[in-house]
This record gives sequence, C-alpha cells and structure tokens, in this order.
Amino acid sequence: MLGASLLGSLARPLAAQAQTWPAKGPIRLVAVFPPGGSVDQVSRVLAPVLQQALGQTVVVENKGGASGAIGTGEVARAEPDGYTWGVVFDTHGVNPAMQPKIAFDTKRDLTTAVLLGTSPMVISAHADLPLKSWGDVVAGSKGGKSLTYGTIGNGSLGHLAVTMLSRSAGMELVHVPYKGGGPLMQDAIAGHVALSIGSVFVAKPHIDSGRIRPLAVTTAQRHPSLPQVPTLAELGFPNFEAPAWWAVIAPAKTPAAIVQRMNAEINKAIQLPDVAEKLAKQGILVNIGTPAQAQAFVEQQLDTWAKVVRDNGIKAD
Repeated sequence: MLGASLLGSLARPLAAQAQTWPAKGPIRLVAVFPPGGSVDQVSRVLAPVLQQALGQTVVVENKGGASGAIGTGEVARAEPDGYTWGVVFDTHGVNPAMQPKIAFDTKRDLTTAVLLGTSPMVISAHADLPLKSWGDVVAGSKGGKSLTYGTIGNGSLGHLAVTMLSRSAGMELVHVPYKGGGPLMQDAIAGHVALSIGSVFVAKPHIDSGRIRPLAVTTAQRHPSLPQVPTLAELGFPNFEAPAWWAVIAPAKTPAAIVQRMNAEINKAIQLPDVAEKLAKQGILVNIGTPAQAQAFVEQQLDTWAKVVRDNGIKAD
C-alpha cells in the first residue's frame, strides 16, 4: 500500500504537467543537421503547423555535427517536460554502433514520439556504363572484378546497406565515401564512381535528366515517383529493406501523455494536403502510427545496423 501511495504521489505532478502542456513557454524543435538538408526542411514544414495546433511558439534550432549525434545528445540531456524535441534522420539508428563513445544511450535516454515517414534509397549507375540491370552489376562485381559505389559518407545507411547486400551476394564493391549528397551526385553524374546510393530526393533530379540510371530501391515496396524501378526483394534478396527515415524524439522521461499528444498532432499535420505535398517532394512516404510503434521501429534499426557494423568491422572516419 505504501509503494502504491508513493507511485501515485510521483505520478500526480506528471499528470498535471501533461494537462497544462504546453502553456509554460516555447517549444524547441532541435533539427540535428545543419540548415538546408532534409531534417532541417522537415522540421520547418512541421513547426508552423504544430504552432497553430498547440497554441504555442515552436522554434526550430539547428544543432548539427557528428551525423546528428550532437543535436540528439542535447535532446537526451534536456528537461523531460515536453518543451524540447528532436527531429532525426536514419543516422539515429546507426550512430551508437559507429560512435561507441557517444555521450548518451539511445535506447535508455530517448524515446521516439513519431516515425514521420520513410523513403527508399536508390542504387543507380552512370548512364554511359553498360550496367542496364541489377544482373549486370552482379556480373560486373564477381570473379575478381570490382565496381566502385559512392555514398554520402562512411558509416551512412547507404554504406551499411550496400555492405550487407554485397556480403550476402558475394559481390566485390569498393566503397567511396563523400561528405554529403551534393558531392556524391557531382561525382556520380561525372562518372567518377560506377554506382551511387542516395535518397530519392538526392537522386531523382539526375535520374530525370538521364545522367544516372536507377537499378533498384532499398525498400520493400516500389516508390510512387519511380514506379519502374524494382525493389531488391524483387531482384532476389528476399526481405531486404533499408529505408531512409525521419522521426521525432524526446527525452526518455517525458510524460507519456505529452508524447501521445505530440504524436497525435503530428499525425494530423502530416495528413494535411500541403504538408503531405511538401514531404512528398522530399521523397518521403508519411507514416501514421503510435509512439510504441515508432519506438519499436527505431530499436529494430539500432539492432540491425549494429550487427552489420560489428560483423563487417566498419569503423568511423
């Protein structure tokens, strides 16, 4: 009885806090990458809609660095009162394995409020190369032959996905890391790398111009903007799925009622036609789900990519 009474007394302030949220002051939305990238753009699409829905100022703060780990660490250390949230990219699921000295525990110190959406990565070949299909890539990367492939960086999701793919298929692929999508695409369209892997947002303009040829997407379903491009599962890699993704996180002890309210408001926001259209231009397929579903997705990503990093001895730059 004493234990139940103590738990009840601890829960009452949190319940009261959840009922009055967000009356205390502005809400910080920490975009964990610098201005201009998809995380920044997604944050700025959400902020005004949330501001109107919640009746409180929503301020986007860019805290880039260390593949998003610097901004994520700031969220992890924030007061769990519902006034600090983070918008993260798929590196959130890779960083703990790639940065073993990271200053927070992703599973213990953070919670996922919303999985905003996913997008395939597209594996493409330079248009002038005789790589017309995925079968040509397989044939061109076996028997002592190798092909180069570029990604947005060492330890990026694209790097890990192709590592897992090449290992399962016995392919010889040589990784060429770049510092972001811009430099990657410059070399991809110039033919300095045979293959590239990047998000739909990064790759599609160059696919449309005919300078690179899409060969496969890394999600379980084809993407609406690239309906002619097969999935890797269709090409003989059953259950292969490595999506890019975006999520909203909070400090782990944020009251469940506040997390649920934020989840509900964002789910409503991303279904608004103008918001959905802006996200679609980023190649994002929106996701409607609960905090529990979002957290389960993130934990699965953490476990999947930790194993790939460990099994292949991948190290950070």
